[in-house]
Amino acid sequence: MLKPTFRTLSRLLGVALVLGLAPGVFAASGPTDWHMDSFEADLHDQPSMQRGANTYMNYCIGCHSLKFQRYQRTADDLGIPDNVAKELLIHTGQKIGEHMVSAMPGEKAKAWFGAPPPDLTMVTRTRGGEWLYNYLRAFYLDDSRPLGVNNKVFPNVGMPHVMLDVQGVVRSGCAQVPMIASNGGERRDPLVAGKTLTEEKCGELVLDENSGKQTPEEFDQTIYDLVNFMTYVGEPYALERQRIGVYVLLFLVILFGFAYLLNREYWKDVDH
Repeated sequence: MLKPTFRTLSRLLGVALVLGLAPGVFAASGPTDWHMDSFEADLHDQPSMQRGANTYMNYCIGCHSLKFQRYQRTADDLGIPDNVAKELLIHTGQKIGEHMVSAMPGEKAKAWFGAPPPDLTMVTRTRGGEWLYNYLRAFYLDDSRPLGVNNKVFPNVGMPHVMLDVQGVVRSGCAQVPMIASNGGERRDPLVAGKTLTEEKCGELVLDENSGKQTPEEFDQTIYDLVNFMTYVGEPYALERQRIGVYVLLFLVILFGFAYLLNREYWKDVDH
């Protein structure tokens, strides 16, 4: 019979810890040539998710369903009173207990866009929040495309830029960007203290000044709130799972202590 050693028990505990952390470790997004800004979801920020839910219902639910999520569950989790949810979130004539389904007929959507718009309940689980955050900020005008726009993160995507009026007119062109030295830091003009040198780089996104309802900073915050909400939708039980996981790991640590003491007591006479 194999003797259960302290090392074996340590390995078992290590496996349990890895499994507990696995959902965060293995979340990844597909590769892209476009420079990706970082994104970190904050599921404790209810106001952000509330704003994101409002943005989704005004700009996205017309085409993209969240068919695995219910209005009632969303309102309860985000601290939105039912009367407010009915007034501001439900624009499809549905009841608050129903799933969040788009009113767009599938056949007409296929005729308009070439394929029915996908359900987005799990998009942050499959693509990653960082990918989605950058994708929604990377649309630009392209007259060669059927819908008049293209995207730097997802080239030739068959989706209109539904938030064009909010962001403003964005073009792909040349812009002045900071020059990066070979040591990784910004190269500065030795003759003018504090002045960062720039160089012209083409293929960048250039915003027509004052063409949108929001400033670039405000639009970035709007997209952050939207992706934060969609991250919640992808796993509504995330915070509850994390809270329970802490107790499970504490239980395993205590159990490990008792198992170690029992193992030492059990093999004490055998060893001698």
